Amino acid sequence: MDFLDPLLFSTFLGKPAWMWWAFIGIVIALLVFDLGVLHRENREIEVKESLALSAGYIAMGLGFGVWVWWYLGSQSGLEYMTGFIVEKTLAMDNVFVIAMIFSYFAVPRIYQHRVLFWGILGVIVLRAIMIGVGATLVAEFSWVLYIFAAFLIVTGIKMLVMADKEPDIASNPLLLFLKRRFRITEEMHGEKFFVKKPDPKTGKLVTYGTPLILALALIEIADVIFAVDSVPAIFAITTDPFIVYTSNIFAILGLRALYFALAAMIHRFKYLKVALSVVLIFIGSKIFVADLMGLDKFPPVWSLSITFVILGSGIVYSLMRTRGDRPHDPPAATGGTGGTVKQGAAE
Repeated sequence: MDFLDPLLFSTFLGKPAWMWWAFIGIVIALLVFDLGVLHRENREIEVKESLALSAGYIAMGLGFGVWVWWYLGSQSGLEYMTGFIVEKTLAMDNVFVIAMIFSYFAVPRIYQHRVLFWGILGVIVLRAIMIGVGATLVAEFSWVLYIFAAFLIVTGIKMLVMADKEPDIASNPLLLFLKRRFRITEEMHGEKFFVKKPDPKTGKLVTYGTPLILALALIEIADVIFAVDSVPAIFAITTDPFIVYTSNIFAILGLRALYFALAAMIHRFKYLKVALSVVLIFIGSKIFVADLMGLDKFPPVWSLSITFVILGSGIVYSLMRTRGDRPHDPPAATGGTGGTVKQGAAE
């Protein structure tokens, strides 16, 4: 069995390879269980089921954090928990954008889980690349952390100023590019991302994208934008690539389940974006505060406690101020080329 030693006990990004393999195995098992057992067929996910699945994913994420605390020590455990909470809350902000994308394309609830599943797979790969690049930069140039910190402060201030503004899906550059460059159907074709249809000019069967592929593309680019905030945020908490990646992925894995619960009550979290803005400013500024206080690192227990208080206050205040409010009417839904979305049979 000596041939297994390099695969299991060699060091990768500061940790034994078996820890990375174990984490990857857990993620694959969860995805297979989710898609192959819980959601083998397309169906609408009710709020009650969504809350139960979300609770399960959160419990698994926190359970992994307990293992990190036990195996790697209290500091690593606190850093993981802080990163998990920050990323989970930032993911809630992402849910608001996803809801707007699904509303814009009039994606039926029965197909939303399929789009989110493939979106999450893309997120896992994209985050791995971004975190790998970030870890390399931080290891080679320690001053990059100060750039990340300054970026977070600027981003937090910008979010605070623009908290009441919503993104304009119709004017999204990626959406406009895809509409110009590719054939897109006006109507849905079941759960299909691509269908074969006759070309209007030649009559030959050619491949068309459906509004579902447009929705998936916008969700992926939205995550890239959110990752620009969340990846520097977690690096400002810890520079350990294992803690950074595992806390990110465990927080994101439950995003699909969380979406169906939050989408029904987005209006109740009106002031959450303000709390998120303050958290980003705090996380960015604590690196400079630690230097001013002569500390090697901002105490993890302080970081976790302050983050929890800010986010908890934002959620509680939102729920109190929006008590009795009704959901906002969704924006007018348009299809792949600007028309009204219709359900069509797959060709």
